[in-house]
Amino acid sequence: MRLFKKGDVKTGFMVFAVVVILVAAGAYYLLHHMTYATTDDAYVEGHVHAIASKVPGTVQKITVEDNQLVKKGDALVEIDPADYLVKVKDAQAALLSQKARVSEAEAKISVAKANLDIQTTALKQAQLDAQRATNLFAAGALTKEKLEKAQTALALAQAQVRAAKEQVAQAESTKSLEAAVVAQREAGLETANLDLSYTKILAPADGYVTKKAVEVGNQVQPGQPLLAIVALEDPWIVANYKETQLKKVRPGQKVLFSVDTYPQTVFEGNVDSIMAGTGAAFSIFPAENALGNFVKVVQRVPVKITIDKGSLEGRQLRVGMSVVAKIRIK
Repeated sequence: MRLFKKGDVKTGFMVFAVVVILVAAGAYYLLHHMTYATTDDAYVEGHVHAIASKVPGTVQKITVEDNQLVKKGDALVEIDPADYLVKVKDAQAALLSQKARVSEAEAKISVAKANLDIQTTALKQAQLDAQRATNLFAAGALTKEKLEKAQTALALAQAQVRAAKEQVAQAESTKSLEAAVVAQREAGLETANLDLSYTKILAPADGYVTKKAVEVGNQVQPGQPLLAIVALEDPWIVANYKETQLKKVRPGQKVLFSVDTYPQTVFEGNVDSIMAGTGAAFSIFPAENALGNFVKVVQRVPVKITIDKGSLEGRQLRVGMSVVAKIRIK
């Protein structure tokens, strides 16, 4: 008598095979889970240079288009320089005029010093005359009236020397003040030239033009965004891991990641650093858990991942591309 039918054996084998597959899949999942920390909340990041004007004015020329590749130093936008050229000429004229005032002050110093030399010589002569008159008066060879005249001449010569010294000091003081104004005029000219240079906006780095929001004829103000330059030569990955996944994550660990654009390609990288706080902590409107009802939510912490350029093999990653990142933690 047969205990099992042929169909029962077949069914049992299928059930056994399914159980084996499920156990193997579970084991693989557990092993993978223990070996890798995985997230699909990740994206490509890169250097984005916001381009804005430093001076107000009217846009006269635009030399780039959206998505155009530019090199560092290439011209991007030109603001009408007419007003700034006038300011440069005014500053140059003011500087020349002030330098002339300094030259005039130096000439006055020379005249004052020459006068001081004359008065000093006159004083020496007056001192000799007064001494001679004193001696003659003592010997009875000179009247008192002439002695008094010699003494008066000496006092006058001394006063004239003091006045000449004050004139020299005043002239030198005037020159110092005029020289200080020269420094101000030079600074004004430098500022005018700097503002003029700002009318030509140049690319700060190699990259692609994006977010172009300026046209010829626009009136622009300092700080107004005009466009952006995105550098694609040195991208990295920002992966937002759950805080519960970070226990074993360390800088330097190997990372495998894929990008939606190249789904069949596995790229390599390394953990560079872990952000000091969660993404929510640095959001524009951080959570206020002290207000209202509190609901605990597992937070995510951004992890910066550098990319092994050798694994790119000529493929270009663009800012914002979606990534699935796997950090090898064991």
